Amino acid sequence: MKRKGTGMGKQGGQGLTEYIIIVALVAIAAIGVVNIFGNQLRHQFSTIVAAMSGSSVQVKSLSAKAKEQTNQRTLKDYASENR
Repeated sequence: MKRKGTGMGKQGGQGLTEYIIIVALVAIAAIGVVNIFGNQLRHQFSTIVAAMSGSSVQVKSLSAKAKEQTNQRTLKDYASENR
């Protein structure tokens, strides 16, 4: 007895594998975007929520905080005095 359609299982597995790879890449990209823009998004959402709740909100520039975060020490320059 011959079995029909023996090659179809491999093609279905290949499609599933490609789908999983695409989903993983999208997830990695989303994590990267959240790491880069997370603090700014959190600040904007908190400002919007505070404004919608009726409390007085002062919008502050994030440039000073961004500069401070840029100058944070890393493992590479932790022991050095000059940055």
